[in-house]
Amino acid sequence: MTNELRRMPAEPRMFTAHVVRTRRLSPSFQRVTVAGPDLADFEYQGLDHWFRLFLPTLPGRPLRLPRVEGRSWWQPYLDIPEDVRPHCSNYTVAAVRHGAGVDDLTELDVDVVLHDDEAGELCGAVALWATTCGPGDPLALLDQGVLFDPPEDAGEVVLVGDETGMPGLRGIVRDLPAGTRGRVLVEVPRSEDVEEWAAPEGLDVVWLPRDGRAGRPGELALATLREGPAPRPDAYACVVGESALATGGRRWLVGEGLSKERIFFSGYYRVDAG
Repeated sequence: MTNELRRMPAEPRMFTAHVVRTRRLSPSFQRVTVAGPDLADFEYQGLDHWFRLFLPTLPGRPLRLPRVEGRSWWQPYLDIPEDVRPHCSNYTVAAVRHGAGVDDLTELDVDVVLHDDEAGELCGAVALWATTCGPGDPLALLDQGVLFDPPEDAGEVVLVGDETGMPGLRGIVRDLPAGTRGRVLVEVPRSEDVEEWAAPEGLDVVWLPRDGRAGRPGELALATLREGPAPRPDAYACVVGESALATGGRRWLVGEGLSKERIFFSGYYRVDAG
């Protein structure tokens, strides 16, 4: 795995902001646009630039934030009393528009996956926030930089993800050099979630909607990866999403001869196999 710290800010900054608007992109994705004076200094690097999202414990409550010193924030976060400790989740920047909002404020888009529980009800703190928040609601973002970090000699890229990895893969594909070759496998819950991406001519983007297919998220993407060609020895791979997809994808790539140092993988969440 490449060094995750190499493209992370040495002094990550906490940015405060507020909600501007929210809208449904597709059945499985909600876009929340946020803005604020702080974001004028947000140095967006494109690709899969990510951040830690902090939200109040409940709507209407003050947002209490941890002290950030260098890359240290976790212990101060735990030191906040549980009843006022903010919710924290990791998200990818979908887009940044400097000076494009009301009063020339910088706007930043966050795409949130909408999951249902076994009863068919929307679940997850951020999903509930994304679909119910309103203009002026507070939040904060702790900048974490970029994870996608291919070596200079990468002859192709192999990108694989489920819906939770889709926003990051979108940014990577958008920002890849024109001559990039390889393939991208993107699993999403429904056909209506499929997007049109502008990609380098040599990059094959394959959408894999489950459309009610039984099984855990990521299984379809993993099976498709295994059924495809082996990676070139000089490839760089990125496999993200449900834990079994990330670890299974890495295992297959290594088994097909790709060095572990040329693979970035991350399990964003875990689904109970039972």
